[in-house]
Amino acid sequence: MSTAALPVAFSPPGHRVRPGTKPALLVAEFRGTGDIAILIPFLRAAVTRYEVTLLAVPNAGGLLQRFVPEVELIPCVAPWALFSGSANLPRWPWRTLWRILRELRSRRFAAAVSIWPLASDHLFLRLARPGRLLGYGRPGAGWLLNDNLTDGGHVHRPETWRRLAEKLHLPAIAVASPRLHPPVSTRRIVLHSGASQPLRVWPLERYAELLGRLRAQGWEPTVLCDPDQRETWRSLGEPLALAAGSMDELIDTIAGGAAFLGNDSGPGHIAALCGVPTFTIFGPQIPELFAPAHPQSAWIEGKPCRYKPCYDRCRYAEPFCLTGIDTEAVAPKLSSWLETNFRSVFTGGNGGN
Repeated sequence: MSTAALPVAFSPPGHRVRPGTKPALLVAEFRGTGDIAILIPFLRAAVTRYEVTLLAVPNAGGLLQRFVPEVELIPCVAPWALFSGSANLPRWPWRTLWRILRELRSRRFAAAVSIWPLASDHLFLRLARPGRLLGYGRPGAGWLLNDNLTDGGHVHRPETWRRLAEKLHLPAIAVASPRLHPPVSTRRIVLHSGASQPLRVWPLERYAELLGRLRAQGWEPTVLCDPDQRETWRSLGEPLALAAGSMDELIDTIAGGAAFLGNDSGPGHIAALCGVPTFTIFGPQIPELFAPAHPQSAWIEGKPCRYKPCYDRCRYAEPFCLTGIDTEAVAPKLSSWLETNFRSVFTGGNGGN
């Protein structure tokens, strides 16, 4: 799920035959899979009023095909959005970026939108010459925007898209996504132990301890992981740990669980998009910004650090905000959450919310 690779070529998609009844909308989301999952409800609302083009990382295509195939994807890995190498200007794919801009200009977008308060994003979108640019600018840096929605303070990522939808007079976006399909088993909990950024990965040995406790409580864990974690999982006694081979496989496995457990990473947001309740172990980021958008979502917050949220640029040898959380801190919170929300699984009652 990593996006840490610069594009080496660009082949613009063929123009769609537009019916002429809807204006064109450009949506930019240059970050990772989780950010695309957060964006999907906005896209579903936008296609009712606009012909929508998404400018995003190539692996966004799997989520679009599954949840909102009406949206056209123009793949773009923005070098300024990468976690490493973003300052190495000579390595930027300037020809590719110029070809993308020419393609965008030819679409004559009525409006363009982005939620990230970054002048680099806004400048690139402004160069695409949309009729109107909407987004969130930092204080004193929103001059590139026609509509600056910033009002100060932290804003939950799904809420930023909801505010843009209101500004564009789109249909209201639901607070929670419906279940993609019923869980395979009401006792199944899906764990995903990976993350695109190592600073967000809680130690696998501690996850293994949690799995033992969950099984003792009658849960049926399914382990998903990143490819480089499989051998570690096997050494920890989990030979069935699976690295999903496709976005569809990842979605279907997560959607098959009654609940989801994992790091502050993309799979948690995919779970919420599938209507699955989530429990997240946070580290460098803060739940107020990044908690999955499900009404039954819960989490344990990372240890205090004066640099939080650091956006994965840790100033220490290791992310103590995450590694400082031990199993004894997580287990009771997780058990309480499961008991509260899934009591009917074991008692036959109605359960609580």
